[in-house]
Amino acid sequence: MLSKAKTIEAVEVMATMFPNAACELTYHSSFELLIAVMLSAQTTDIAVNKVTPKLFQDFPTPEAFVFAEVDEIMADIRSIGLYRNKAKNVKACCALLIEKHKGHVPKTMEELILLPGVGRKTANVVLGEAFGVPSIAVDTHVERVSKRLRICKQSASVLEVEQALMKKVPKDMWTATHHRMIFFGRYHCIARSPHCDQCPLFYLCQEGQNRLKLN
Repeated sequence: MLSKAKTIEAVEVMATMFPNAACELTYHSSFELLIAVMLSAQTTDIAVNKVTPKLFQDFPTPEAFVFAEVDEIMADIRSIGLYRNKAKNVKACCALLIEKHKGHVPKTMEELILLPGVGRKTANVVLGEAFGVPSIAVDTHVERVSKRLRICKQSASVLEVEQALMKKVPKDMWTATHHRMIFFGRYHCIARSPHCDQCPLFYLCQEGQNRLKLN
């Protein structure tokens, strides 16, 4: 298992590779970010960014979503995966924002995860990106990279991956670590054909070394 010091070292190498790593979703408010992250599940940020300009033009507020028919919301997001369920969740989420939070996005994990369609990953993105709360959102890229580098156990759940990273990375690096690991996983340590032969973290990566031996 990668030590705390080596984990930090790995994250710092990722920082040199992707110095501009940041959220790639387009948004102009915490509300728009919340909806965009909800829509991004099992869909690329690029795909979400294509639909949100019209979506937020048609439905600029939680109230607008609540008064809309689900079919109207679906029409704006039809090109992304799981659009039917996402449209229903967005409408239900907005209803609860109005009922419980006066239309504002809450600023705590406990409150965010009670919103329909919002899990820990979405909540952590909103907390870190919109409100500056140190957080690590574990998406497929963060999970894959964490397991390949042996930062956590191969059998670790998403929550256990998050906890391992929080334990090994200083709190003031959490949000930056999240972005760096996403970029590293999205553009370098990709799922099917990671660039192990040209990876600056090869010396730390047992899986990469084993992969090249097999080839």
